[in-house]
Amino acid sequence: MGTGGATHLRHGSVAGMNGSPSVSVVMSVYNGAATLAATMDSVLAQEGVDFEFIVVNDGSTDGSGAILDDYARCDDRVRVIHQDNTGLTRALIRGCAEARGKYIARQDAGGDISLPERLVRQFAFLEANSDVVMTSCGTRFIGPENEFLYDIVQQSDELRQGLEQLRIDRVRGPSHHGSTMFRQVAYQAVGGYRPEFRVAQDLDLWMRLVEIGSCIATPEVLYQACLTLGTISHMHRSEQLKVANIILQCATIRRSNGDEKLTLQQFMRNNRKVRWLSIPRSLQNARFYYFVGSLLRLKQPARARIYYQHALKSWFLYPRALFGLWLLRGRP
Repeated sequence: MGTGGATHLRHGSVAGMNGSPSVSVVMSVYNGAATLAATMDSVLAQEGVDFEFIVVNDGSTDGSGAILDDYARCDDRVRVIHQDNTGLTRALIRGCAEARGKYIARQDAGGDISLPERLVRQFAFLEANSDVVMTSCGTRFIGPENEFLYDIVQQSDELRQGLEQLRIDRVRGPSHHGSTMFRQVAYQAVGGYRPEFRVAQDLDLWMRLVEIGSCIATPEVLYQACLTLGTISHMHRSEQLKVANIILQCATIRRSNGDEKLTLQQFMRNNRKVRWLSIPRSLQNARFYYFVGSLLRLKQPARARIYYQHALKSWFLYPRALFGLWLLRGRP
């Protein structure tokens, strides 16, 4: 079936004592067939908490839908929603609207995995801290070939303090969108993900959640994210920064007891008129390969050299990659 052993993934019940799961894991997939099994298996292997796994197949054309249907047939915790492609934000809105759990945990596809005990530890933390509306764990970032790149770990109030900031150079969110778990009631209270933001939808949600309760990080690395070509953050960086500034403007207005409605309306009008500056795909790829190479230069110079060479193949004479190769001269 190409599902990495989906027939062996029936682990316990989807529902708790009240007939609903404690946690709803929500994920969107668009053409993620190549790495989908690893992600699905990592979630379905979680123990110690009853959960459902809601996966929105957002118009995939690569076989992702068939893989998901195989998992759903083999494990009744998996709920698959097939729809035409709408983009990540609207897919998450759809998935969260279907969630029955007390808590919603995010999970990304694209090779990301939840490490053992992720769900039970976050569930236990929220159960023990009624004032906390969202928590996140540490995230390990790996490269396209599973190379360790870096960890992002936050301590306790770092997350809350970062989300209380209103300047683009100071605001700090969770280690990764997929590392978060939040209360369903809080998600509903702030209005959930908003369709106005096709990128940076996570920042918009977090900025509103911190306004109604505590957002606390735990330092354990319980999530692993794979950096790959074609991710939203990689392809739409400039757009994300522009949208993030709008999100912070809205937060500033709300926190001054103002009405953000006019700012949102103006943003939507401008968004319809302006075509976001598109960077050529080959240059995007070169930047990505250079970035991964730069992270590996000191600890894995041979691998770094390969990524710099990929960057040069993507964009002829990409200067940063040339400089990276120069720094590696004479190293094995």
